[in-house]
Amino acid sequence: MKILHLAMHESSGAGHAASRLHLGLLKERADSSMLVFQKGSQHQSVIELDKPTAFFKKIQEKLFGRTISQIWGHNNTFSINATPSLIQNRIKSFKANVINLHWVGWEFLRIEDLKNLQVPLVWTLQDMWPFTGGCHYSQECDRYIHSCGACPQLRSIKESDLSRWVWQRKAQAWKDINLTVVAPSTWMANCASSSSLFKNRRVEVIPFCLDTEQYKPLDRQKARELLRLPQDKQLVLFGALSATRDRRKGFQLLVPALQNLSKAGWRERIELIVFGSSEPDNPIDLGFKAHYLGPLDGTSLVRAYSAADVMVVPSIQESWGQTASESLACATPVVAFKATGLKDIVDHQQNGYLANPFEIEDLAQGIAWVLEDAERHQKLRFSAREKAEREFALELQARRYLSVYSEILEGRDREKKAALEPLNTTAEKVIIS
Repeated sequence: MKILHLAMHESSGAGHAASRLHLGLLKERADSSMLVFQKGSQHQSVIELDKPTAFFKKIQEKLFGRTISQIWGHNNTFSINATPSLIQNRIKSFKANVINLHWVGWEFLRIEDLKNLQVPLVWTLQDMWPFTGGCHYSQECDRYIHSCGACPQLRSIKESDLSRWVWQRKAQAWKDINLTVVAPSTWMANCASSSSLFKNRRVEVIPFCLDTEQYKPLDRQKARELLRLPQDKQLVLFGALSATRDRRKGFQLLVPALQNLSKAGWRERIELIVFGSSEPDNPIDLGFKAHYLGPLDGTSLVRAYSAADVMVVPSIQESWGQTASESLACATPVVAFKATGLKDIVDHQQNGYLANPFEIEDLAQGIAWVLEDAERHQKLRFSAREKAEREFALELQARRYLSVYSEILEGRDREKKAALEPLNTTAEKVIIS
């Protein structure tokens, strides 16, 4: 079995998830490769597009992203994937038996080109784009259940708008392809199954996993020393790519929650750590001193998780929530809203706290609950690491995917055999006569 993964970037959040699956499959001795627009590692099995193709892909990405931003006032979270892919021959050169799609927006792969790949496809849902009319996350909109159109993210009141056009192209291009959907969380699986594009598809749930030997607890005192963080404070951690600018990550909800805690008597006990963003020119008064660490990866990120007493993931929508699972693996409890993919990661009052969506007061209460009792905090830490080892190990994810791949290929072979049986019967009759 040859497996090929397709992803726009290797170093984004979605790219990390795709790369982890790929590396997990390699550890299981599977024949796995990954083709990306932009590489973020030194792994030889991760192949970057050649420079001429990458140059044209960059033009496509920038042109259409800028056009959408200018015409519809959007913020680059809407993909139409209408320009030529330019990579079909490169994809076919891998001679894969199964192609696993990950995040392929921003013109990486034209919608109509999926049917030309001519092998069974597995689509790992890094976000909602595969079953919407173009948005990466639907926010409060549920029009993807029917056929999109009058898209609130495009500020449109017309039924036949850009989102309806994208939806129609997907419906036409994907109706006859061999496609299996894999969601990382129950919430995302339910969204996919209720969508008009995937309602008749097989949808599996396989959590995103990580290397629990890389993401593991480090000595807290040493981690704080290396990151130049105080030893005598309880540290609250928040972070993501574009942590303070991406509203979906919920920083605008965390700010008033922290301010409430400050007024409730925690001001001298807590300090905040933020990764994924640098300190703004005009910092917001959070009620606590804040340490902005900027972008982190690898060992520095593990140190940040290990240095913290609690990780807060106040996202509004998450397909999964990798910062939450990474934090648990480093034995740091997580506070999040009881919504979307995070519900599959955090177990309420066992390894963290799930606040009522999207109640600022309960979010603040959750942070206080995790921090206020030292003995309970130690139990939360133990349970966090235990869950990560039990449910988030790379080999578990890899084996589940291998099982899905095998079932798909066996089903395809049965269909081929069934299609040939009438021809074989006819040939036998001709020989006998």
